[in-house]
Amino acid sequence: QVQLVESGGGLVQAGDSLRLSCTPSRGIFTNYGVGWFRQAPGKEREFAAAISWSAGVTRYGDSLKGRFIISRDNAKNTVYLQMDNLGPEDTAVYYCARTPRAQAYWDNAASYDYWGQGTQVTVSS
Repeated sequence: QVQLVESGGGLVQAGDSLRLSCTPSRGIFTNYGVGWFRQAPGKEREFAAAISWSAGVTRYGDSLKGRFIISRDNAKNTVYLQMDNLGPEDTAVYYCARTPRAQAYWDNAASYDYWGQGTQVTVSS
């Protein structure tokens, strides 16, 4: 069974940057898309970004306003989420997940078959 592990979360101040990483402790990303979602307290899980296996296609959630960049290094079997100019509204648990679906379905959490446990990102004002 595939197990995904996120890392890189933490407590930062508004305006700071963080880079999250996602890698499978078991299983592979080969030929799969990978996405990031986030869930703030009391809110629904929100699509943040996703990337194709080849890294040639990316997609972002509308609320990110160009501050997040998703990338992947297939040699390291790792997907990254670079987050810049963070604000308190970005405070959430961030999850990575694997998807076999096409780009049109990436914003739907039901399109993903395996999820990580999440990493907490807290942004103070």
